[in-house]
Amino acid sequence: MTDRPSRLNTGSHDLPVSAELSAFMSGNWSASPLPADARVAAHAVTPARRARLSARFPGERLIIPAGELKVRSNDCDHRFRPHSAYAWLTGLTGEDQVGHVLVMEPAGPHGHEAVLYLRPRSARTDGTEEFYRDRRYGEFWVGRRPDLAEAERLTGIRCAHLDTLGAPEARHAAHDPALATALSELRLVKDAWEVAQLQLAVDHTAAGFEDVVRALPRALAHPRGERWIEGVFGLRARAEGNGTGYDTIAASGAHACVLHWIHNDGRLNRDELLLLDAGVETDTLYTADVTRTLPLSGRFSPVQRQVYELVLAAQDAGMAALRPGASFRDFHRAGMRVIAEGLADWGVLKDAEGDLHRRYTLCSSGHMLGLDVHDCAQARQDTYLDGVLEEGQVLTVEPGLYLQPDDETLPAELRGIGVRIEDDLVITAEGARLMSGALPRTVTGIEEWMGTLLEG
Repeated sequence: MTDRPSRLNTGSHDLPVSAELSAFMSGNWSASPLPADARVAAHAVTPARRARLSARFPGERLIIPAGELKVRSNDCDHRFRPHSAYAWLTGLTGEDQVGHVLVMEPAGPHGHEAVLYLRPRSARTDGTEEFYRDRRYGEFWVGRRPDLAEAERLTGIRCAHLDTLGAPEARHAAHDPALATALSELRLVKDAWEVAQLQLAVDHTAAGFEDVVRALPRALAHPRGERWIEGVFGLRARAEGNGTGYDTIAASGAHACVLHWIHNDGRLNRDELLLLDAGVETDTLYTADVTRTLPLSGRFSPVQRQVYELVLAAQDAGMAALRPGASFRDFHRAGMRVIAEGLADWGVLKDAEGDLHRRYTLCSSGHMLGLDVHDCAQARQDTYLDGVLEEGQVLTVEPGLYLQPDDETLPAELRGIGVRIEDDLVITAEGARLMSGALPRTVTGIEEWMGTLLEG
């Protein structure tokens, strides 16, 4: 018995296949087509997106790849998620998109034809062994892919085999700054379908926060309570969507002063706060991004309340500044004025002028939200950070105070307290609509909400 040479990804512990077994595997399989009416969820809106991209680059060939697998360890790969621009233009969001490429071929002086180059489903009757031997792409290992005709019905895009993709000169989304910038800027304003997907992500996220509160008694008893919290939220994210849109931050006590704390290996203390920054990503890859800072005892202490209410006042001021035509930076400036004045009132700062308040708050107070948690990051500064808000944009407002445990400029009772409050909003003609309002924000609201959930 010998193993014939192949290009299959058979792994480090593959078993040899005899000629007899290969022949036996090649026959007697029933047809199993996808439903004839199956379509990607964004099928109706992707043509307009591709048309807008086409208008930016008349006569140029554009290449937008889904991306490749990355090795986690030895022969195990990280879970795959398609590049956001590829998902936005095709509606394809699954793990089966590894290596696929959307090409916008020039068609006439002003338009393009979209062609999707993909790895179609392996045949089972012509001696091809990929379907049962290839650990990376084989159907029996990682699941079924559509064939070319099925992929065309799913997407409304002409499809061709990946092996036929040539390499003439083209703009490539992974290497061409102008194309990457355009793909970000085209996504700054969300259409109604996208806003609905983001609202779904927010709603699932709110449910995940409720799960966390209900799980606090068990988390408090566990030596890695932060990780218990992370796991509880992750269960909701995987049950309702694709997973979390970013690594969950479950930061208790002084860990909340580390802005991107994702170790999540600490014990919970009833006398401290929990800063939970988490978001569910939908199956269509739109993510929420919400933060709540919760008293682990169910009740804020006086000093915790003092810090929390200053951050809440800053968030209220930031939200009030949201409206079409306002500068993107206006809501941050409004919130930071409140923070600086509050710190001055506490005697932490001599006055509210200048930027010394940043020692205690550090970062900006929000960002665009969409397919990426920090969405549209390749947009030019004058269209995003120094631009103006438009109806249909979705963004976060998330001021915080991070009072480091070793900061000798602070009175002892304030040290080691971290508070961030983050909500997701969509800009409307009248101002902004709070998408995450199902989760309470006020001290009283949080205490009553936690009490109800913990009693249930």
